[in-house]
Amino acid sequence: MTGLRIFSTRHNLSDDATGTLRLVSFRQDEGPSLEGGVGWINSDPVKLSDLKGKVVLLDFWTYCCINCHHVLPTLAKIEEKYKDEVVVIGVHSGKFSAERDVENIRRKVAEYRIKHPVVNDANMVIWERFGVSSWPTLVLITPEGKIGGAHGGEIAFEDLDQAIGQTIARYKDQINRKRLTFAPEMDKVAKGPLLFPGKVHADSKGNRLFITDTGHNRIIQTDLEGKSPLVIGSGEEGLKDGGFGEARFNRPQGTFLSGDLLYVADTENHAIRAVDLKEKQVRTISGDGKQAPRSPLERYEGAAAGSALSSPWDLIEIPGSPLLYIAMAGPHQIWRLDPAAGKIGVWAGSGYENIQDGDPEDARFAQPSGLATDGEHLFVADSEVSGIRTISGIAARKPHVGRIVGEGLFQFGDVDGHGPKVRLQHCLGVAYGGGTLYIADTYNNKIKACDPKTRIVKTFAGDGKPGDADAPARFYQPGGLAVAGDRLYVADTNNHKIRVIDIPTRAVRTLALDLPGSAAEGR
Repeated sequence: MTGLRIFSTRHNLSDDATGTLRLVSFRQDEGPSLEGGVGWINSDPVKLSDLKGKVVLLDFWTYCCINCHHVLPTLAKIEEKYKDEVVVIGVHSGKFSAERDVENIRRKVAEYRIKHPVVNDANMVIWERFGVSSWPTLVLITPEGKIGGAHGGEIAFEDLDQAIGQTIARYKDQINRKRLTFAPEMDKVAKGPLLFPGKVHADSKGNRLFITDTGHNRIIQTDLEGKSPLVIGSGEEGLKDGGFGEARFNRPQGTFLSGDLLYVADTENHAIRAVDLKEKQVRTISGDGKQAPRSPLERYEGAAAGSALSSPWDLIEIPGSPLLYIAMAGPHQIWRLDPAAGKIGVWAGSGYENIQDGDPEDARFAQPSGLATDGEHLFVADSEVSGIRTISGIAARKPHVGRIVGEGLFQFGDVDGHGPKVRLQHCLGVAYGGGTLYIADTYNNKIKACDPKTRIVKTFAGDGKPGDADAPARFYQPGGLAVAGDRLYVADTNNHKIRVIDIPTRAVRTLALDLPGSAAEGR
């Protein structure tokens, strides 16, 4: 009827992750309902019965999920095209325990610039009522207030647009075209020097710090004390090459300095950018701004300039090698880029989302989001399995994927200890220095320290409570780390700050940034 197919991909939890999406029946006098949520964001509570005459699109999502991230730009385009006919409502049914807290969701709604109402379905009541079984799932409600169709997994704009257009045409005499307005959380975030900084990279020799000012779509270079700032990017969202004042990024994440070039994982642009620090120019070396279609069956390799990417989240070089390793979160893989040859392709990971060790072609990752190296091994923050993975044997060209921490997609918590007994919660960043691997245990609001040889993990800083304080140290979902000598720099994402930990004493201070208040307005 609407063009939306009814099926589910169950968030690609395994290679046999397909099945039928069960849609329950509602009494004719009752209809589908959003009752059962524990809080609303961007609006007061919304009743589906009050939206009759509108095409309503329910987006069942959880903010950790990369597939859910990929749907958001499509929903934004639908909202822009059908301002008078369509209402999108996010139903946030959290996977991780930290994702069931209203304030945590509020921060992510602001970070991802979501403008539509979002209900916190913390107890999965609405999820169960609609028979949902995957993140993301879209459910279409017709202007009559009945379910018109559903789709599990990512969806192309063209397909969703066709379904919406057909529904509007079918119910054209029943459409209520009075436009509804909401109060987006993104408009309430206090303006400051940084906005949801995702990653940080330190250059000890050059006395430079590179801060990914993710929410402001730019990179900030300072010295290691936060002085002498240089802004890379105009702050406007987009994919545009050129000088520092005109270049545009879209929610960039990891960076890595190689000579005079700063490589940038331009995440929402699905691109790798190169910043020439001498010439003060930004250019795109891979990606075209469009997300690559995901196919676990395809082991892609091709020319970097003509290749489509999917949510690159971090990148790094291993000393002695000119190759760039990329945490490609979208297809759950590690890719490799040869800048000199202009080639890029899959290096490790089958593309199926889970945790599995072994040969690179068969190994499985789950949304890799952070990279570090000790010069021999590649360490990977494998966020969706709350794991720390290792890749060894790289120099001998016999790479093997292993693990320090991580037992499965739904095995998470906050437990220090040894190897299989350790539990993290959606770790996004890693950094190596002085024989220690530091972990941004993001959803636990902690920094942890790991001995890669013994696989012993202990809390290094933070008491686990979300907060903004140096003493006692409190973080709020930190996403990135960097080591420079005896200092550990922390991208304290939800606090919009960079924190500095003195490694010998574990004393924490907030980096004072000598930077004007805010980036470009109006995004």
